[in-house]
Amino acid sequence: MAEPATMSRQELLDEIDRLRAELAQCRKRGPGEPACGEAMETEMEQLREARETMEVVNVIVENSPAVVFRRLADDTHRLIYISENLRQWGYSAADFLAGRMGFDDILHPDDQKRVEDEIEQCRLEEVEEYTQEYRVVTADGEVRWVSDETSVVRDGAGRRVYNQGVLVDVTASKQAREALEASEFKFRRTIEGAAEGYVLLDGDLTIREVNDAYCRMLGYEREELVGRRPHDFATLDYQRFLESNRERLRNEKGRRFEGSMIHRDGHVVPVLINANTLFDADGGFLGNVAFVADLTEQKKALNLAAEVQKGLLPRRAPRIPGLDVAGRSEPSELTGGDYFDYFEPVDPERPVLSVAVGDISGHGVDAALLMTTARGFLRMRAGQPGSPGQIVTEMNRHLAGDLYGSGRFMTLFYLRLDAGEGKAAWVRAGHDPALIYCPVHDDFTALGADAGLPLGVLRETRYGEESGDILPGQLIAIGTDGIWEARNAGGEMFGKDRFKAVLRGHAGESAREVVDAVFDAVREYSGGAKLEDDVTLVVIKYGATP
Repeated sequence: MAEPATMSRQELLDEIDRLRAELAQCRKRGPGEPACGEAMETEMEQLREARETMEVVNVIVENSPAVVFRRLADDTHRLIYISENLRQWGYSAADFLAGRMGFDDILHPDDQKRVEDEIEQCRLEEVEEYTQEYRVVTADGEVRWVSDETSVVRDGAGRRVYNQGVLVDVTASKQAREALEASEFKFRRTIEGAAEGYVLLDGDLTIREVNDAYCRMLGYEREELVGRRPHDFATLDYQRFLESNRERLRNEKGRRFEGSMIHRDGHVVPVLINANTLFDADGGFLGNVAFVADLTEQKKALNLAAEVQKGLLPRRAPRIPGLDVAGRSEPSELTGGDYFDYFEPVDPERPVLSVAVGDISGHGVDAALLMTTARGFLRMRAGQPGSPGQIVTEMNRHLAGDLYGSGRFMTLFYLRLDAGEGKAAWVRAGHDPALIYCPVHDDFTALGADAGLPLGVLRETRYGEESGDILPGQLIAIGTDGIWEARNAGGEMFGKDRFKAVLRGHAGESAREVVDAVFDAVREYSGGAKLEDDVTLVVIKYGATP
């Protein structure tokens, strides 16, 4: 008798009936005949236990989505068992067991040859267990994907007896996997085809993945970049920026900043970085991703524009008896919207100097163009007769037309200083007040109680002027908010108190030295980071020799 574990349900039932018949014959034997009942009872008990186990297995199998089968491992491949839940695809297990239907009838035509070749290859190589994925066509014509895990059953002599397996419908997971693969393929094509560089970094900011654009940008092969850090290819200034702002950049969810990298051949590549930290649905860290744009061409154009704009600023400070004057402007980008200018007296016998410091809202090329327009009109108007109030009023009327609908405006502080008389008159059009520092009394005075509207807001606005005396030794500082609104790595502003402290500490030096001291202090405070706004400052020392 075969092992009960290898017998089908019907084989078990047949074997039990056979043993029952033999047991009945044994019980009819007379005295002196060999006994056989006890051994047969034991064998029947084993078969009953096997049948009960099989009944439990049948209940589990028939109520599961998996289809279980067993077929002979000979040339006929005849099915000797297949579970009833084959009906999930619209077919009858009885039809399969009777040979009226077979797997070939439900296998998708496009998969038949592949499946047959795989089975034959496994047979030739005597593979004991193998898994296949293929399509079956249901009775109503629907195509379903199944996973087929088949194993070989051998008898006590090691001969192949059966091939048995489990079929599981994996259509949903297959479709989900294909959708994910399609999405990943689309993402890959998008990333690889992007003109911008793409970098994936781990928690230690080590490069794990890059695209071709990033490789071209730096002149390295992919394998030369993976495993290293962007820091390794950064210029010294960019390295300092990354180190001084490490915590701030790490803690910000989205980061946008500029830097400069060194190409393999040694030339510097200016870049714009848009970086993000990626998290999974549960908030777990996935990595840091950055898109890197090569700004080389943009910087060339901006450099040209910056040279033009720089040429519009005063080339030298005016030389007027009794006044020491210095000014400086640095845009946050290559071009900016800050502006300062000097208007020297037409009559050399009358030492009257006019100074304008302005700030177009925003910065960049568009702000620089508006600044150029404002400068042209102001230089033209300041050369004509009129008070500071009249000049600023007419400038506002002119700018209102240019700025209408743009959302832009311009703040301006206009100062006229009569060095001979010690008199000053000024107009404040939405600009921060100028400061006068008196070393004798060690105090500051703000010029401009009336803030006034910025230029370009209302065309009909009329600007009045204020006036006052200035004393020898006093220092006048007219700046833009890029000074006191500069921030350190912690996000704290430089502030006007620090600004005043620098003016006080260097008041005994020349106007040029005072200006440079303020710029140095702002740069040091911001940790060498790129300025967030344009910075402009004009310093006038009254009663000094230029």
